[in-house]
Amino acid sequence: MSETILITGAAGQLGQRIIHHLLETEKVPAANIIAATRDIAKLADLAAKGVATRRADFDDAASLESAFKGVDRLLIISTDALAVPGQRLKQHKAAVDAAAKAGVKHIAYTSMPLPDKSLVTFAPDHLGTENAIKATGIPYTIIRNAWYMDNYLHGMPHNLQSGSWYTATGEGKVSNISREDCARAIAAALASKTTESATYTVTGAESLNASQIAATVTDATGKPLNAVSVTDEQLGQGMRGAGLPDFVADMLVSADANIRAGNFDLVTDDYEKLTGRQPETLNDFLVAHKTALIA
Repeated sequence: MSETILITGAAGQLGQRIIHHLLETEKVPAANIIAATRDIAKLADLAAKGVATRRADFDDAASLESAFKGVDRLLIISTDALAVPGQRLKQHKAAVDAAAKAGVKHIAYTSMPLPDKSLVTFAPDHLGTENAIKATGIPYTIIRNAWYMDNYLHGMPHNLQSGSWYTATGEGKVSNISREDCARAIAAALASKTTESATYTVTGAESLNASQIAATVTDATGKPLNAVSVTDEQLGQGMRGAGLPDFVADMLVSADANIRAGNFDLVTDDYEKLTGRQPETLNDFLVAHKTALIA
């Protein structure tokens, strides 16, 4: 009998690409896929392809249990509720509890590398969610996604205009992966029909420091970029001065501190294990997004 797979956050960037790869790469029938989000009107394109849609609001526990009924394999995509401390973990625990009550047979979750030692402000959300999933006794697949290459598309265009990239990462290295590759790996994990529990850390194939990343950006765009070392305090002040909310500035500063501490300096072959492919390199990603970088 075919499994039903439900993806929460299906209207988001990661959710959309996971469903794309379930349909197109893994060839999972649309009838076996359920897309869930707060506003199902945003899922009209998927519905037109034969994907079932359900309302699932992480702040409405009843909606979660209703959405998860009859689901064999559930993917909980971590929410973006970062502004209020504790809200995201509360949401995730509600989803895990609803999954257990609904009789879900396998829970998958999008986490981050080394959540038990990470300095990133939202790491406790991921660790708490992983522990909540394990406490249910339900078989699970935890996919710990490395820091997205896509994150560079936010600040790097501004950095290229000035030629300077202010960073507090020191000589710390980070192994980035594209959101697209994460989606492909997660889709492969969901389609595997495994009954075993496993934790994967999905990274790129190389780990680079800020100077090496800056050189890669220059190679890809043809524009000079120098990595300029600053303190955490200087970085935070600059971000707040640019208008970023406190919680965003704190998160980005903590990410740099985490790189500096070596907690993102991880290279695994888990992406290849799941997909049979090599992950996209940072250079190839930046070349593909050159137009956005130099806009």
